[in-house]
Amino acid sequence: MQERNRTEISTLGEFGLIKHLTDHLKLTNDSTKYGVGDDCAVLEYPEGKQILVTNDLLLEGIHFDLTYVPMKHLGYKSAMVNFSDVYAMNGMPKQLVVSIALSKRFCVEDMEDFYDGLRMACEAHGVDIVGGDTTPSLTGLAISITCIGEADKRQVVYRNGAKETDLICVSGDLGAAYMGLQLLEREKTVFNQQMKESAEAAQPDFSGKEYLLERQLKPEARRDIVEALAKASIKPTAMMDISDGLSSELLHICTQSGVGCRIYEEHIPLDYQTAVMAEELNMNVTTCALNGGEDYELLFTVPIADYEKVCHIEGVKMIGHITKADLGCVLVCRDGNEFELKAQGWNPLK
Repeated sequence: MQERNRTEISTLGEFGLIKHLTDHLKLTNDSTKYGVGDDCAVLEYPEGKQILVTNDLLLEGIHFDLTYVPMKHLGYKSAMVNFSDVYAMNGMPKQLVVSIALSKRFCVEDMEDFYDGLRMACEAHGVDIVGGDTTPSLTGLAISITCIGEADKRQVVYRNGAKETDLICVSGDLGAAYMGLQLLEREKTVFNQQMKESAEAAQPDFSGKEYLLERQLKPEARRDIVEALAKASIKPTAMMDISDGLSSELLHICTQSGVGCRIYEEHIPLDYQTAVMAEELNMNVTTCALNGGEDYELLFTVPIADYEKVCHIEGVKMIGHITKADLGCVLVCRDGNEFELKAQGWNPLK
């Protein structure tokens, strides 16, 4: 394997690196009046719009493992997780502010790859990179991204609006990202063990499991679902993105809305590769779908009057309905047994 050239970041310095990475950025949104190059970006939004702001902090060793996460994919995913938060409010992302702390083991080419991924995500979703910061780190790579979006003030959707008899819907399928992570961690363990035993290790074989890897390494925020809901004249009563797991997110909606819920195991959307991988790892696929997280699909509730309209939206599945709070939050299994839903998804502080 031929090693590429390595340019030390110290040869450019902080401002030289920023200029190198952002020199060719193009602004696409009317609300972006001035981007990278001054002390602040300048934004101007039209009357009637509300501004949505979200931030994600990603730390090496906690949120990602560079053993198997390419820098370009990391840049892409770092943007997408922020876009997903804006879509979960029924808004559209418009600007991105990117701050990075990096140690001396990273070079200019690494950061070029990271920004290539960022740019690819931003171009696909019409988002401008308008600023940020870089700083040294003694412990590895840390990424802080702030995304700014907009929404018509009458169309913003919160978590606290779900009402009794509302339908519970999800986009896409669930559990694949978690299965992708389990696959990568398994192959990493095998690779490290082989390296201990000899100077060479066999390359992992991911054939037939490409979808799982893509869901983990290159997730897609669901702009298409937000657009489809708007086209169908559907305003969800509550909405979240599924980053920590379906069970955790649904319980957030129920708690903040003061309601209960019933969801049905047989209606939880699963991909074939997810089911096969779960069986291979001797894991319960429903548990993976409920608690895996990082799917970045949209979970939302709609009035029962919108049943016919939501049925015609491709990629959306109804999995249950909202109930009175005193009925609790319940999973109805395929055999008819009922279990209380528990928040067993990702807990970063646990």
